[in-house]
Amino acid sequence: MAEATDAEALSRLSEATFRETFMEGGFGIPYPPEDVAVWAPKTFGADVFAARIAGPDTRVWIGETADGVARGYAVAGPCQLPHPEASTEDGELRMLYVARAAQGTGLGARLFDAAIGWLERSGPRRLWLGVWSGNDKAQHFYAARGFATVGAYQYAVGNWRDDEFIMRRG
Repeated sequence: MAEATDAEALSRLSEATFRETFMEGGFGIPYPPEDVAVWAPKTFGADVFAARIAGPDTRVWIGETADGVARGYAVAGPCQLPHPEASTEDGELRMLYVARAAQGTGLGARLFDAAIGWLERSGPRRLWLGVWSGNDKAQHFYAARGFATVGAYQYAVGNWRDDEFIMRRG
């Protein structure tokens, strides 16, 4: 699990993995730079990660290589997705990112298992996540682990809107 001293590393890693996944060399989404400039610090800032780590109902995991280089992370907590059946009593895998250099190593699965295991410790409940509609690889990963698409919404990156699927298990 991440500690307060990991907030800076998580901030750098989270923005880097977002950019390599969705922008540069990834899916190539043409987010307007001014939208990313305003949105990114509110989503990936070290202060944001410090608050997540310190929060009583949220957990953050950081995945590192054997030599201590941060290559992935996961964030989980009460469900915040806009679905009529979702409740804050339910759990949500809010973020799961792995740097391209570490994909295929099993790091994503280990982070997923840690986050879902923590969410399930509160007893049986529905588990939720949001995933970009164009990320087939992630959708297949989640479906193979019992999640099914049950809705959709638009995720704001500044004024840009991404079409996201809502997936649920349980």
